[in-house]
Amino acid sequence: MEIKDSGSVVLTAYHSYAPSRLPARVEPGSPPRRKSLPRCQRINRMLSNESLHPHVYNRSNSQASVDSTSMEDFWCEVENIKESTEDRQDEQSLLEIKPPDEGELEAEWLQDVGLSTLISGSEEEDGEALLSTLTRTQAAAVQKRYNTYTQTMRKKNKHTVRDVRDIFGISDTSPTFEAIPVSPVTTNGIQLPVQETGWEMVRSASCRESECDKDSQSLTEELSFEVSFSESITVIPKHREWRKNQRLKKDESTLPNFTVRKSRFGLTEVGDLSLDDMKKIRYLSLIELTAFYDALGIELKRNRTERVKGRETGLFGVPLTVLLENDQKKIPGIKVPLIFQKLLLKLEETGLETEGILRVPGSASRVKSLRQEIEAKFDEDSFDWDQVRNNDAAGLLKMFIRELPSPLFTVEYLPAFITLVEKISKVKLQLQALHLLIMLLPDACRDTAKVLLQFLKKVVTNVRKNKMTLWNVSMVVAPNLFIYKGKRANQEEMLAAATTAHIVRLLIKYQDILWMVPTFLISQVRKMNEAAINNTKRQLMFDKGVRRLLRRKTMERERPERTESDIPEGVIRVHAPLHSKVSMAIQLNNQTKAKDILARFHCENSHGSSDNIKMQIQSLHEVGGNIGQHCLDPDAYMLDVYRANPQAEWVIKPKIT
Repeated sequence: MEIKDSGSVVLTAYHSYAPSRLPARVEPGSPPRRKSLPRCQRINRMLSNESLHPHVYNRSNSQASVDSTSMEDFWCEVENIKESTEDRQDEQSLLEIKPPDEGELEAEWLQDVGLSTLISGSEEEDGEALLSTLTRTQAAAVQKRYNTYTQTMRKKNKHTVRDVRDIFGISDTSPTFEAIPVSPVTTNGIQLPVQETGWEMVRSASCRESECDKDSQSLTEELSFEVSFSESITVIPKHREWRKNQRLKKDESTLPNFTVRKSRFGLTEVGDLSLDDMKKIRYLSLIELTAFYDALGIELKRNRTERVKGRETGLFGVPLTVLLENDQKKIPGIKVPLIFQKLLLKLEETGLETEGILRVPGSASRVKSLRQEIEAKFDEDSFDWDQVRNNDAAGLLKMFIRELPSPLFTVEYLPAFITLVEKISKVKLQLQALHLLIMLLPDACRDTAKVLLQFLKKVVTNVRKNKMTLWNVSMVVAPNLFIYKGKRANQEEMLAAATTAHIVRLLIKYQDILWMVPTFLISQVRKMNEAAINNTKRQLMFDKGVRRLLRRKTMERERPERTESDIPEGVIRVHAPLHSKVSMAIQLNNQTKAKDILARFHCENSHGSSDNIKMQIQSLHEVGGNIGQHCLDPDAYMLDVYRANPQAEWVIKPKIT
């Protein structure tokens, strides 16, 4: 459903903002927010020359009113956040605050992408395997960071560091990325012929303004996950600096609709891969994101990883991992904290049609009292949720999000989120950068963010009754996600209200795309696993004891035993341990899909309605070989998957949700 809210936010003047005095607190029984309205209006006037209407929540159809109230939503939400934290002692303490130098930043980057071997000098298999999978632009990004690290270390005279040419095998005295013998990868893990890539094309191509903006004016665009995003950049778009008079269009119809081209391997959601493979996806995503920003000529800024000590007990202000550890004792395998699920469920059941939900605040004193009662009674399941008003539940939800010891989108990459809007003008490129940032999230943050965005999409869907457009929701939610412990609330970043709101808008609108793992990253994981397997085999062959054992076994064997390799080409054996017929050999052809194999097992094992239900929640999994575990898309063509991983086992079992 397309929600149209025509208009724009105009940032016409920047003024210094130093809060001098907070508005009077709202007491129970008094009309909420009236005393703080003048302050919200004054802040809004600093950001726009347009006059404001006296009533905050009186939505008119005029463009000026829409712009004013949208900006007011953001600043009133900032005031709500301040009021809710002003009278509370901060229960979290920062354990480490130390400004890093450039070399330390690059060392942290190399560690975060799984290449600590380049710093330590050890011969770790995973590091070598990862390097062997990199595309040209990715290798150039690694080389650039390693060069900076080595130069810094040499100046400090700390220790001898390896030359970058030794790592990448470059013989030329001038190490440039053209010398790296790496080419882009396709979905089946086969290298493409070395050709002119984005880096070379950038040098010779010119970008006219009309060509750069062509994508943003198109109504529907196709996205491909088969070739790396950084390799797909053929020209450098003109960067958009955030200026005082910049206009950001709020109309949702200005955002293009994207369709994802499904390859013969199908699409893969983030939960469809094993934890070990997802760890490698994160390594590769950070390298790809860095290469992507390099290709656009943008600096990828990161905050230094901060160690924050949060509460160890309770529900609010407790790390997601601690909450999940406690909840998994009750419900094994749970991925989203129970308290967060309950708050969302409460709002979905009774609050989706409430006018101004998320925007109109509940009573501050009542929300505080409810929080204390929930903390005391939630574990015993004795809390009465019927007493919670919808606006109070929304206040509790936002309080939970902003009081997390580490923000939902991680403190390290908050600057990167801001940069993708301030420096990148094309929505398609913004979406690709956002996609890679989502791939970097820890499991707990990603899963929690996913259910939050699904809920926000439901709020927008009910816009006719709750009067909350996509832009309104984004304006209200943005401060809770991107103002972290006051650290993001400095003058420069607080003035970028429309910037953070636009990020939330992209997250809500394109969330179905953001949870898909790009196929080119999965292909690189396959190559990385294959390289690690080959390295292990080579090490075993060099072991004298193993060689003697293999020689003896070969002499004792009179005739070869039948192995899986004796199975005819294109024939796979599928295992279904939960069915009466637990195994079946299936001949594949060019048209065989994963859903066809599921349907065949369904026919062979169907004995009643219960079996029908069982089959509906089962999926075909690719296990072993060059992948840990991969839940296949029902539309995946099995012969292509088989050829990409001939050593895999094929198992039908429930999909983990």
